[in-house]
Order: sequence, then structure tokens, then C-alpha cells
Amino acid sequence: MGKYLTEFIGTFFLVLTIGCTVLPGGEGVIPPLAIGAALMVMVYAGGHISGGHYNPAVTLAVWMRGRHATTDLAPYWVAQFAGALIAAFTAKFVTGSRFDDPLVPRVGPALFAELLFTFALVWVVLNVATSKRTTGNSFYGLAIGMTVMAGAFSVGAVSGGAFNPAVAIGMSTMGIVAPSSIWIHIVGDFLGAAVAAIVFRILNPEDV
Repeated sequence: MGKYLTEFIGTFFLVLTIGCTVLPGGEGVIPPLAIGAALMVMVYAGGHISGGHYNPAVTLAVWMRGRHATTDLAPYWVAQFAGALIAAFTAKFVTGSRFDDPLVPRVGPALFAELLFTFALVWVVLNVATSKRTTGNSFYGLAIGMTVMAGAFSVGAVSGGAFNPAVAIGMSTMGIVAPSSIWIHIVGDFLGAAVAAIVFRILNPEDV
């Protein structure tokens, strides 16, 4: 139960940070920096308990890579999506803000952007947080958080910069991204994660 609660808490604060920086109209460097920092500290806080996924796509990839029990897939996803949804409602309550003009991204560019940067995020996670060669390192949380920050700076205006199906659901609930476009994030994020897991296994055949 502890690892599921940890996943809930980490996802909650990640999505809450997104809402509290974006809903009031935050622009420029503040939202990406805050979001990357929130993920970083939550990974450091819960990594030793649950692995610090806070992302259903990461959980899928870690499972494909052979470091996550099949019986934990559904509970992790439930905890992550629940954390995102509750955080979305909390952010709307705390900020008193709402988006009247949610992002409706162009399908092709947004799908490709989500796939690419979810690949990058999951590739980093697998190499810094699950690889035998980097066991016990002290930089994994920073590397993961900064990857999300880089992605948010790079393609946030293109796709919304979710790289995380739970975050996408939270952003839709808050009105940041149009609900009709959420499938772009679901497909792109899970596909990018799966490709990262496959590439990791190909390049690290001894680390399974």
C-alpha cells in the first residue's frame, strides 16, 4: 500500500504544480522550472519506496524492461490517475482560475512531440533509475526533472507538454488542454515509452 500511496502523492504534487503555475496565467520560464523542480523533488522523496514513476507511461516502460511486477501495473495506474484528477480539482479551487480557451494542438506535430519527449523522459528514467550500471547514483531525480523541464520549454506550446497520460488527464480536467485532444497524449506517451523500453533492452541485453 505504501508504494501506491507514494505514487498518488508524487503525481498529485506534480499536477498541482502544473495547475498552480499555468492556470493563473504564468508565462515564460516559471511553469517549466516549477514543474521540473516538482518532479525532481518528488522522485527523490519517493524513489526508494515506489520507484518514483508518477507517470503511467513510465510504469509501462519499467514493466516492459522487467523491473516492475505485472500485479502492480493496474494499482500504480489507478494511484497515478487518481492523484492527477484530485490535484486538478485542487488547483482549480486554490487558484480560483480556469481556462476559457484550452489548447487544441495540431494532431501530427503534437503527437510526434509527445512521442519524442516521452521517449526522452523514459529513456532517461530507465538509464538513471533502473540500470545496474548507475545503481546508487545521486543524480537520478535531477536528470528526470530536468528532462521534463527541457521538454516543457521545447514543445509545451506544440502539445501542452504532458509526456505523461496522468498529467494529460489532469490538464484536460483543468481546461488547459481540450478533452478532445487527450487521445494524442495517451497514444503518443504510451508509444514513446514502449519504444524507449524496447531500445533500452536492445542496447542493454545483459541488464534484464
